Amino acid sequence: MSSPAHKRKRSRYTVAQNAQLALQIIILIAAVVFALFPIIWVASAALNPAQSMVTQSIIPPLPEVRVVYAKEPGTLLQIAAPNGTRVERSAELVLLVEVAGKEKELRAIKNGYVENIRIAVGEAYAEGAALYDISSSYFINFDTLLNTPRKPFLRWMFNSCVIASLSAVAIVLVTAFSAYSFSRFRFYGRRSLLVLILLVQVFPNLLALVAIYLMLQQIGNHIPFLGLNTAGGLMLVYIGGGMGINIWLMKGFFDSVPRDIDESALVDGASHWQVYWYLIFPLVRPVLVVVGILSFVGTYNEFVLARVMLRDKDTWTLMVGLWQYISANFAQDWGVFGAGAIIGALPSLAIYLMLQEQIVGGLTQGAVKG
Repeated sequence: MSSPAHKRKRSRYTVAQNAQLALQIIILIAAVVFALFPIIWVASAALNPAQSMVTQSIIPPLPEVRVVYAKEPGTLLQIAAPNGTRVERSAELVLLVEVAGKEKELRAIKNGYVENIRIAVGEAYAEGAALYDISSSYFINFDTLLNTPRKPFLRWMFNSCVIASLSAVAIVLVTAFSAYSFSRFRFYGRRSLLVLILLVQVFPNLLALVAIYLMLQQIGNHIPFLGLNTAGGLMLVYIGGGMGINIWLMKGFFDSVPRDIDESALVDGASHWQVYWYLIFPLVRPVLVVVGILSFVGTYNEFVLARVMLRDKDTWTLMVGLWQYISANFAQDWGVFGAGAIIGALPSLAIYLMLQEQIVGGLTQGAVKG
């Protein structure tokens, strides 16, 4: 039988265990809430029909119908947006009227759908008269985002996917060649070059922004598709900037592959290229996936370089295009911006979900040797 002292000791031990477990659960819940709160807030903004951050709440308000009243008397000349038309705030004409002998445009007061136009063409109205209704819905922001010709969201998203994909493939290939050379070959200046690559990455890209701009300007004079305002020029910058830390990451993974494989293949008559492509390259697939994903996400979400290098609206990337919705002083559409952020996150989310096992393997196995 257990003594009373032993029972008290075991009871205190159980209480301490339960307290520790409760503390861990509280910390875990707090971490999850902290991580999910920005996502929930953006999703709420995307579903908020008011398109405003002032009235923003986690639970978006219900859609409403708002009546538009005349601020001064006039006569209706033309109905530019018939019933059922989706209009964008301050950007689209709803009614063309005559006020004091002059034509005046009445534009949409908010994003929504025009309903119940209350007057006919040629009819006069008084000050304060109801002109038409404008209604909203939970998905008005998505409708505005996908169906605004002057802001081609799908085109911007396509540009980002193409630039990020091609840049990621090029970064993986160039970085793999470089990392293999540093891992397997011994040449003069090898260690100094590795240190130099690491030191260059310490300085932020913004310090080289002017130099990069001038370099692309000069390159564009000789090779137009690699100059300013081109996807090729932007990819050239991304490829050069994505090699530094990725070379170190890949080199550690290449070092973890036994050299006996290389020596056996060379004894059998294989060339260095055959050893690399047929033996080493398949073995380092996890780190290739990691570098590819990190490069894709990094270039897909990049804003500063794309904003400076790209001038034509049709060549903009997704981040530059979304910035247009919140950059104006008096026409900031946070709801549309939130809808674009949700849709724009889908490619990165899909890649992470499909390749999560390779990501974990590539980040952990490469740390065996430095």
